[in-house]
Amino acid sequence: MRAWLQNYNTLRNQILAVCLLVMALVLCFVGLVTYNRVSALITNNAERQLQQTAFEATGRLETLYRQVDMLSSQVMTTGDVQQLLLQEAKGRQAGFQQRQAVMQSVGTFQVYSDGIHAFDLYTDDYRSLFPLDDTTLITRIGPDRVRQADEARGRLVWIGEDPRDPAYFLALRQVRLMDHWFEPGGYLLVRINRDYFQLGDENADSQREYMMLFDEREGLIASNYERAEEIGFNTAGERELTLGQEEYIRVDRSSVLTGWKLVILSPVSSLTEGINVLRTAIVVSGAVGFLICLVCSFFLSAMITRPILRLIKTMRGARLGELRPSPEMHSTVELNELTKTYNGLVGHMNDLIQVIYEKELVRSRTELKALQAQINPHFLYNTLEALYWALQDKDEEELADLVVAMSELFRYTIGNDNQSEWVSVKEELEHVERYMALMKLRFGDQLAWRIAAPEACLSVRMPKLLIQPLVENAILHGAGNKKGAGSVSLVIRPSEDGAKWTIRVQDDGPGMDGALVQELMRSLGSGGFSTGKGSGLALANVNKRIQLYYKDDELGGLTIASVPGEGTVVGFEIPGGAP
Repeated sequence: MRAWLQNYNTLRNQILAVCLLVMALVLCFVGLVTYNRVSALITNNAERQLQQTAFEATGRLETLYRQVDMLSSQVMTTGDVQQLLLQEAKGRQAGFQQRQAVMQSVGTFQVYSDGIHAFDLYTDDYRSLFPLDDTTLITRIGPDRVRQADEARGRLVWIGEDPRDPAYFLALRQVRLMDHWFEPGGYLLVRINRDYFQLGDENADSQREYMMLFDEREGLIASNYERAEEIGFNTAGERELTLGQEEYIRVDRSSVLTGWKLVILSPVSSLTEGINVLRTAIVVSGAVGFLICLVCSFFLSAMITRPILRLIKTMRGARLGELRPSPEMHSTVELNELTKTYNGLVGHMNDLIQVIYEKELVRSRTELKALQAQINPHFLYNTLEALYWALQDKDEEELADLVVAMSELFRYTIGNDNQSEWVSVKEELEHVERYMALMKLRFGDQLAWRIAAPEACLSVRMPKLLIQPLVENAILHGAGNKKGAGSVSLVIRPSEDGAKWTIRVQDDGPGMDGALVQELMRSLGSGGFSTGKGSGLALANVNKRIQLYYKDDELGGLTIASVPGEGTVVGFEIPGGAP
């Protein structure tokens, strides 16, 4: 997880993520608010539309009811009906022909309404005047409905479904005798066709919008829903209900005139078709807006981070030793200022590096010259001392050979031109052989020496006077301090990696203990060395010169290993190629 964060937790990704997150939150918030507001508006408008539909339907039903009330009122106030009932009230029963004549007269009113099927007339004692049968009013509708008509005192009373024929509805009103102080004279029963109050149309099922009409006693008058009895007043007050697998919105409206209740059920899906379109539009708009934001955020983050990445790349090059100015880009003021500041810093650093490099170069050359100047007198002192001992008991011819050998040694050692600072391994070994030959004259048979170097290393270039001081040190402080004969060996061989040559000078002298070796190594590491006679001067000078000459190759300098009574080994490494 940490590695993933390091790879992807970049400024560009952060800008992109923040922009996308903010845009997503804004789009979601705006989309949800817009969807809720518009869906609520559409739903409310749909409900208002349903309320308007219910209002218009209720008005139409009241008109039909008024039509029935008006025609029935005209029938019971006609002269034929009034005379017939007045005659019955006085105890004179009407004959068949009279009753038939009145029935025909009343039948003419039916043409004014296609909803009224027939008018039935009953006396005050519930006998039937027409139709011409022996059925009484009590038997036909029951005493409770008759009592209700009496209490209505001439107003139309809705009875409901005809018990004898469900195809009709019944309505009843008490007939008052206008010529007999409006006393009750009988009853007028109105039979109404069932489809007179039919609601909706034949396509209602396809539209899935249902209308149901109930009377004040919860009796179903009309409906285009086959299971309307299950709705009724049981779900009154419920704004939404479920029929089957679909949600419906319910709208109720009661008639003040009749007391009837109209119930309209409309499917939510049909009312909210606009909401589905709105939802699709919001989703598509959100997706398009998010895509636009993604593209804009990508270009914005790239515009900000591209100059920074270029500057980082340039700065990484500086870590490899290449201080280059970063090219300026037409970007923001802040990034241009940052680039200018870095370029100014690079210019200043390059100037400082050049100054320091020149100072270090002068210091290194000065120090090398000083080291060489220390080595030359030291070498001369030891050589002259060896010459002094070699002059003992020598004839003139041998003295001449010694003088020639000394001149060769001095010529190699004292030359201080720039080209003579670097010599081949072969030249350095020849110088060592001349020196060993001179030392052989001094020590005689007490000194034995050998040199082992492969042919491949003879052409390698190296600073002169690196090996001879070690040989000199091995003779004077190693083999020369041993009782009896001693030996010094110089071995050159390839290093383990094959890229360098290892030079080892070994003697079989008295050696040193571990504490003395560690003290000597510390003095070499600290750079401090004495100027008097002793091993420290030669070793310190050689170690310092190796570090200066091969500073870029990161060589470790001299290595010293010694065992008391067995001798000492001093070595170092040089690169395998010419400088």
